[in-house]
Amino acid sequence: MTTSISHSDTSAPVPPTEDDSRLARESSRLLAEYLGARGPLQLQILIDGRPTEAALTLPESALRLLSRILAEMAEGNAVTLMPVHAELTTQQAADLLNVSRPFLIGLLEEGKIPFRKVGTHRRVLFKDLMDYKKKSDERCHQAFNELAALDEEMGLDY
Repeated sequence: MTTSISHSDTSAPVPPTEDDSRLARESSRLLAEYLGARGPLQLQILIDGRPTEAALTLPESALRLLSRILAEMAEGNAVTLMPVHAELTTQQAADLLNVSRPFLIGLLEEGKIPFRKVGTHRRVLFKDLMDYKKKSDERCHQAFNELAALDEEMGLDY
């Protein structure tokens, strides 16, 4: 049995069903026990509860990613897998940052996020978008800490 996954299959969020969430919770718990084991792990393939001759040898980085996916699904969250080199439309990028498309275009035109044009359309690398998000999150965290310190200095208590 061969299954092919195209790039388009990986970009749409996959909302888990209740059964998916339950199974993901059980699998995540079991997989967590083996994370950090020395060397790659091998997983046995079962079909209808019967072992096959196929086994997967997975690198630790793939297991960590799988563990995160399962943990999110266990919480009922939809999951998207996106290669870091993927190019996004401005609408996709805005959706990922949870901002409006015009606001995102302003960030692009101000040079805060690199982009390229394909004809008249802007494209943003996922990696560049995540770099911007990380820096933005760090600035917000720093501002929050400064406000908290100022509140403490002024003796304000909420």
